[in-house]
Amino acid sequence: MAGEEEKPSDKSPIEDPAAVIKDVLPITPGKAAGNALDSLDSQYLRGREIEYLANLPDLVVFNDEAHHIHEVKRGGEIFEVQWQRSLLQISEPKKENFIQIDFSATPYSVTGSGQKRTKHFFPHIVVNFDLKTSIRHGLVKTIALDRRKEVATMQLDFKAVREGKDVVSLSDGQKIMLRAGLQKLNILEKEFVDLTSDEEGVSSKHPKMMVICEDTKVAPFVTDFLIKSEGLSEDDVMEIHSDRKGNIPQKEWDETKQRLFNIDKHKSPRVIVSVLMLREGFDVNNICVIVPLRSTTSHILLEQTIGRGLRLMWREPIFEEVKAENRIRLLDKKEEPINYLDILSIVEHPAFIEFYEKLIDEGTVGTAEKPPTERENILGDIINVGLREDYEKYDFYWPLIIRESEENLAPTELSFDNMEPFPVALEDLEKLIPKEGDVFYSEEVTVRTRFGEYSVTADIFNANSYNEFLAKLVRGVTSMLIPMGRKRKKSFPRLQVNTAEIAKLTDDYIRHKLFDQEFNPMVEDNWRILFLSESKILSHIIKNVSKAIYEMQNNVDVTEAEVIKKPFSDVAEIKMRENFCLDISKAIYEKLAYPSNKGGFEKAFIEFVDKDSEVHSFLKINEIYHDFAHITYIREDGLLSHYYPDFLVRTSNKVYLVETKAQKDVNNPNVQQKRRATIDWIDKINQLKPEDRLYSQWTYVLLGENTFYELSEKGADTVDILEYEKKTRGQIEGTLEDYFI
Repeated sequence: MAGEEEKPSDKSPIEDPAAVIKDVLPITPGKAAGNALDSLDSQYLRGREIEYLANLPDLVVFNDEAHHIHEVKRGGEIFEVQWQRSLLQISEPKKENFIQIDFSATPYSVTGSGQKRTKHFFPHIVVNFDLKTSIRHGLVKTIALDRRKEVATMQLDFKAVREGKDVVSLSDGQKIMLRAGLQKLNILEKEFVDLTSDEEGVSSKHPKMMVICEDTKVAPFVTDFLIKSEGLSEDDVMEIHSDRKGNIPQKEWDETKQRLFNIDKHKSPRVIVSVLMLREGFDVNNICVIVPLRSTTSHILLEQTIGRGLRLMWREPIFEEVKAENRIRLLDKKEEPINYLDILSIVEHPAFIEFYEKLIDEGTVGTAEKPPTERENILGDIINVGLREDYEKYDFYWPLIIRESEENLAPTELSFDNMEPFPVALEDLEKLIPKEGDVFYSEEVTVRTRFGEYSVTADIFNANSYNEFLAKLVRGVTSMLIPMGRKRKKSFPRLQVNTAEIAKLTDDYIRHKLFDQEFNPMVEDNWRILFLSESKILSHIIKNVSKAIYEMQNNVDVTEAEVIKKPFSDVAEIKMRENFCLDISKAIYEKLAYPSNKGGFEKAFIEFVDKDSEVHSFLKINEIYHDFAHITYIREDGLLSHYYPDFLVRTSNKVYLVETKAQKDVNNPNVQQKRRATIDWIDKINQLKPEDRLYSQWTYVLLGENTFYELSEKGADTVDILEYEKKTRGQIEGTLEDYFI
């Protein structure tokens, strides 16, 4: 009735939400101001909503994307953002009658970078519904990594080609990845159109591909490549410009978002090119292929990248049964899927493969505790061990043989005459070359079911590629440096060889000797033969080139060689773990360390040698501090590497280089490679003048664990054991048929 006071509603807020709105916002924008919100009385803009919510007797709050309202910093301390601080104010008077439920795909903050990166998980996690479980239940797409067959292929590179800071082109590897993504997209489009087209041929499902670039400078090159090289129209490609944080200017975003958020309903655009993952709220269902050209190692960025494509595309009940059958075939039976419904394909990228293997492994989550405040807790049991007072009596020096300045090059030219041809005939290798180009296949990420091969044409090998191939091979073989102390400001080249000469040797070897016939890698697809992974041609080339360099470097007349005698006492202090070192009387240091993991043998050897009166001095070589005390050898894979013996032991007239090995490792191929190189080095040391080799005969010993314990228990002393196990050239050449294999 008119004039009667309006009675409050008896309905609950759920039944009468209008009453809640009216109570919170008792006035509405005035019509005179054109319904402008800024015409509201200022008193209603000063936190009355918070006051109202705080006065409610109980409340349940649901936060989506809740990682934005919490920030965990050092030591697990939580710093709340403004919205969370408001919720704390609202909840205070309610005590146990307040419930807050947070939802987040990334319920953690990250501090540090690289190997020091640490996840700080929110302390109030109650349920972890992880990706693997979501895939099993069919709540998100099944993830497949589209991996390239490593047969007759070049190694992919993921960064664009730059001159200084300017991008000049996409790399060959990036082009192959884009072509692979397009090929997969074409496969999906054909299947989806056939499946969902109506009588007029109009399809209701349009799969999309997303390309994630390294930065804004690369995105235009991707768009240009897709249009000019791969034949896409301008309407097919949508390029999103954002800064390094993924932010897009508001004006451009307003113009873009309508087209972007409606892409599921239209055939074009087919490809979205962006720098990051766009902002949250990019709720698109039809992303079916992701090409990650951005080689990030950030776990949050990787998770968000994949998250852009996880939403289900096929939600209709009619497809549930076939999708469930797909999951059973892929995850349980390891069989080819019957269709590609709701399968998200990610084109090969090592960062993603490593990331998902870690993500799926259970029990790999780590947390960071509050950092210690006391100094001793920071270092743990690490101590500094210095030289003993009378260290001079126990000092060694390491002889470094160098050449006279006029002897920078070997007296004879490098030649491929003594290099070995590949043992498989060229015509047999040609049969292994795929005729259809690069072959990709899909691999489901949780149980590794492999399916769906497809080919990508990649005519990318040219003269520049071949020259780059030679350059990388030469760098790999000749990148050795001889370290000159831990605190060195510069290094000196270990290989005094003109790299252009090695490149010529490698090219001549490939063209004239590798296959025992003339071979031109630039003719047709001949270059693919060099990349046949299963045949190990590259390792064969590297091994032969390394062998030629190794033999040339060791072709030295040591009678007139100049020798640098590098004292171990130059390293005056070493850090050790106090719980894994021993007090020693016959070394330049007061203590010697042994490994904390399976270091029992070395510990026993140190204790045994220190007690032997025939031993004048000994030392445990620490390759971090004594980085000059190494021997160059050819690894089993053909590359040159550094070998650091374990111990130096000196008696009255001998110096023993001792390598202590568990019995199971004595016959390891790389151990034997080290042994051959060390014998070569020992032979040269023993040809030096007595004053350049400590007036001692040098000997190499490969000491097995079983031998040491058996002989020491029978009363043998250090010299008995070392002489029993010493290695000579006659022993090696009498038991090994081939010096380099």
